[in-house]
Amino acid sequence: MSQQTLTVEPDVSQALTLNIKSIGLTEEQFELLCRDNRDLRIELTAEGELILMPPTGTKTGWRNSRINYRVSQWTEQDGTGLCFDSSTLYTLPNKAKRSPDASWIKRDRWEELTGKEQDGFAPICPDFVIELRSPTDRLSNLQNKMLEYLENGARLGWLFEPQSERVFIYRPQQPVEILESPETISGDPELPGFVFRVREIWQP
Repeated sequence: MSQQTLTVEPDVSQALTLNIKSIGLTEEQFELLCRDNRDLRIELTAEGELILMPPTGTKTGWRNSRINYRVSQWTEQDGTGLCFDSSTLYTLPNKAKRSPDASWIKRDRWEELTGKEQDGFAPICPDFVIELRSPTDRLSNLQNKMLEYLENGARLGWLFEPQSERVFIYRPQQPVEILESPETISGDPELPGFVFRVREIWQP
């Protein structure tokens, strides 16, 4: 595989992290903050840090669209769960509020939530999560985020790094699997029959 240079998409800003431990935010205040800043993706760490993420560049947006389309296709065929896009925010068991680039939840777990919980930032960790590294993301931050998903109940996680054409696969109680330029990856056994053609998201 040829070595690739990490390039930054034009006009894309870095995420901003604010320490708000001393003041905190109530659930209502956090929800209002998100509603008043709809152009930003906002997350809250378990340690009380507010992360403000600007809109993605166009190539990252295209990749994310392809990923969500493929997850949605498999979800409809499988019928045992629901899929969600990158605008969805979850309240994890450790109280962090996280927004994966794509996610999937088994239907029986989803139906255990109340209607109010489903309408809000649902108190649940998805069974399956995907994170897509953009040129401005720090890989270490995304890797830590993937471990956090596993610690809070995720059964499978994929981290895509287009800059080096690598895929990191996460499962509970297992070492992280790193694939170099794979053509496809499989969701079995957690997502039976789901095969994702990774090659299609490296270049438009």
